[in-house]
Amino acid sequence: MAQNKKFVEEITSMEDDFAQWYTDVVKKAELIAYSSVKGCMIIKPAGYAIWENIQRELDKRFKQTGVENVYMPMFIPESLLQKEKDHVEGFAPEVAWVTHGGLEPLQERMCVRPTSETLFCDFYANEIQSHRDLPKLYNQWCSVVRWEKTTRPFLRSREFLWQEGHTAHATVEEAKERTEQMLNVYADFCEEVLAMPVIRGQKSEKEKFAGAEATYTIEALMHDGKALQSGTSHNFGDGFAKAFGIQYSNKENKLEYVHQTSWGMTTRLIGAIIMVHGDDSGLVLPPRIAPVQTVIIPIQQNKEGVLDKAAEVKNVLSNIRVKVDDSDKSPGWKFSEQEMRGIPTRIEIGPKDIEKNQCVIVRRDTREKIIVSLDEVDVKLEEILTVMQKDMFDRAKAHVEEHTYDASDYEEFKRIVEEKPGFVKAMWCKDQACEDKIKEDTGATSRCMPFRQEQLSDKCVCCGKPAKTLVYWGKAY
Repeated sequence: MAQNKKFVEEITSMEDDFAQWYTDVVKKAELIAYSSVKGCMIIKPAGYAIWENIQRELDKRFKQTGVENVYMPMFIPESLLQKEKDHVEGFAPEVAWVTHGGLEPLQERMCVRPTSETLFCDFYANEIQSHRDLPKLYNQWCSVVRWEKTTRPFLRSREFLWQEGHTAHATVEEAKERTEQMLNVYADFCEEVLAMPVIRGQKSEKEKFAGAEATYTIEALMHDGKALQSGTSHNFGDGFAKAFGIQYSNKENKLEYVHQTSWGMTTRLIGAIIMVHGDDSGLVLPPRIAPVQTVIIPIQQNKEGVLDKAAEVKNVLSNIRVKVDDSDKSPGWKFSEQEMRGIPTRIEIGPKDIEKNQCVIVRRDTREKIIVSLDEVDVKLEEILTVMQKDMFDRAKAHVEEHTYDASDYEEFKRIVEEKPGFVKAMWCKDQACEDKIKEDTGATSRCMPFRQEQLSDKCVCCGKPAKTLVYWGKAY
């Protein structure tokens, strides 16, 4: 047990220093390693396996809506990037440029993609000719580079993994419908698979994606009361189409511009999982996203028949992602390691359990111990994992509700932001001057105008003028 205690003590308490706790967890759970490339991380097998599960589940959901995968070049010529002015200005501070090919200067410098709108638009301009070519529903899985000044593992790095969907449609209505549809795909994925409740809504004009007509977002609340933008879906209208000349002939043989969307999720979701569900013992993974859902830990594995029984139990659990820890570490160390890595359950089985034809299943989230007959271990474990998934979502949702506050006047708003980390719901006049003042005074930004609107008052919380919308405000990563 001394070993066990030492293992856990190496994690800073989240209440003492949440940022250090987060760093300790990503390192001790072996999700990442730091790289010699400044601002970039190495995603280790335990971290990449989570991303593979995210990718697999999202990809399935995308394809159910008719989306196909493609791949675009990672380099974008500067002349291509310059075609959409607002887009270029939005990304200019973060662009990494390639100026040489080998030893020779390039005639035109190229950026390493920060996002691929311009590449897709250039492609669509040649690919789309007729209404029969629409819609185009494409997605790519890739990495992008954004030259961030301040980096943190998963949350913000100079290179990160993501998917970016880019679609083209014949009508305004189809593009709007697709934008909302993909945001709901993201929200449902977060809530059903990651056990992470989210607020669905629209970004303000100031916070929307550069070049978009409208940006929709899902906002999650972390344990420390800060918000995390967890997925976005953008309606581009026909702005990019006009800049790139993407036209099609309609059924009357007249030329029209297409209407486009773009939507993306990144490896920052792994950071969200950590900060929503983790505790002072490490990572806590929701069962549906966990690469390993249970680990079988033999007790007194040197005794005859124990390892054989552990292997037998593993074979019975054919519907569960399972492994046996038959290393020569002590059981206490193995328990601590299982908890640190966030494996949802463990199965303890030793000579006395075998005599009684039973095992002990321990939940990672509550540490509840459940004695189960070996004859029904497969059924019982599936039931436990199902209940655990729901319980984790319910706890996370309760946390959001407990840390969401209403503010009706500016003094109250400022006091809440200062004293109570979380979301603050307040009315807004939609004037950017108020949005800027709130950020300057409190550090809180507009997270979204929720689809589910409420009328808390008829006045803007900042200036007192007539309110036009309810906004979720908060400090964010």
